[in-house]
Amino acid sequence: MVDSIREIIDAVKPQNTFFTLETMPWIFPDTADSYLALLNAIDRKAFAVHFDPVNLITSPKVYYQNGTMIKEFITKLGPYIKSCHAKDIKLNSKFTVHLDEVMPGMGGLDYPVFLRELNKLDREIPIILEHLTTKEEYKIAADFIRKIASRL
Repeated sequence: MVDSIREIIDAVKPQNTFFTLETMPWIFPDTADSYLALLNAIDRKAFAVHFDPVNLITSPKVYYQNGTMIKEFITKLGPYIKSCHAKDIKLNSKFTVHLDEVMPGMGGLDYPVFLRELNKLDREIPIILEHLTTKEEYKIAADFIRKIASRL
């Protein structure tokens, strides 16, 4: 992974953009520390961070403490974050652990912490809605996030 990303960045030589990886629950980068290790190993100015907090919620412990995970991620990687995904996650009562992606506002993601911590970075960072089906769902999700942001 490190060699491939270096090769791409060195060949393209981006001037106005960054190469990022989306955080994922089953492959690197899957934690703040694994992303930080990649940043250090790749060692290229054009390598940065795309933050998708829902993809880092992989257990009930992280689900119920996702505000702490968000704070830790942004504390460790804030200067490198260039974009974020916005969605939500719901822990269901099925056996065994079952986490479902849902529309923002319909799950347990701590949006006040997510937005407050991003705002502390003191620069504009795009927050991209994803995996919704209709224009109406995108409007409802965007309105939810804007409502939280305006309250903060």
